[in-house]
Amino acid sequence: MLTSTAISSQIPYLRRFARALTGTQAGGDAYVLATLETIVADPAALTSCADPKTALYRLFLKVWRTVPVNEHVDQSSFTGDEAGAQRNLEAITLRPRIAFLLSALEGFDTSQVAEALECSVDEAASLIDAAGKEIANQIRTDVLIIEDEPFIALDLQALVEEQGHGVVEVARTHREAVEAVQRQMPGLILADIQLADGTSGLEAVNQILETVSVPVIFITAYPERFLTGTPPEPAFLITKPFNIDSLKAVISQALFFDRKSYRKDEPEISSSVV
Repeated sequence: MLTSTAISSQIPYLRRFARALTGTQAGGDAYVLATLETIVADPAALTSCADPKTALYRLFLKVWRTVPVNEHVDQSSFTGDEAGAQRNLEAITLRPRIAFLLSALEGFDTSQVAEALECSVDEAASLIDAAGKEIANQIRTDVLIIEDEPFIALDLQALVEEQGHGVVEVARTHREAVEAVQRQMPGLILADIQLADGTSGLEAVNQILETVSVPVIFITAYPERFLTGTPPEPAFLITKPFNIDSLKAVISQALFFDRKSYRKDEPEISSSVV
């Protein structure tokens, strides 16, 4: 069971999750308070999971499903990034939305998501996948692939296009990557770190980010080189050989929390670099 100290350390994260789920901080806090009141009344309520943190979130979701709390409106408290994410979040079906938030926002693995949602691991994986597909259906962007291995580049291009996005260009070197962005600005970059001509995809990305802001996912067989350079922040790291489902989920996560991502039913913002 979580001690009071351990519970206190999890409250900021639970409030963040509650805010994302309900759409307002005031509404989310009301459910968090109701959860804490439930724990005070019945401490044994947290014994349902082996992992204490998962047990806390599982109890919160039970309270959220069963306790009527007046809805509060606090939209003005969202920053630009949060407002964009909230707009995207509202387009996702409820149960996949919860699974996505547990996975992407709270860092739960699939088994933890399953415990929190009181479902099987297979169902949890399906819900996370469904959320990714719904996000891809709502958010579109142009992707720059920086990859020197032709077959991997083709696989990445097929995966990106399968999710409904377009590929700006496939660059094989530092110079090609920088020149590609000068021709057309992407909404997402998928980059290898070690490139064909001995140059660094990490250095190419850092040069690109000096003039534009774009989410980046590094896909590399040399993750240690990510730590020895100057990695951009934030950035995502996927190790080769990559798992397709994991990469799809990371693409969805990167675009979901990027304020420049836009819904398919919204006017498209020009991606040309002036």
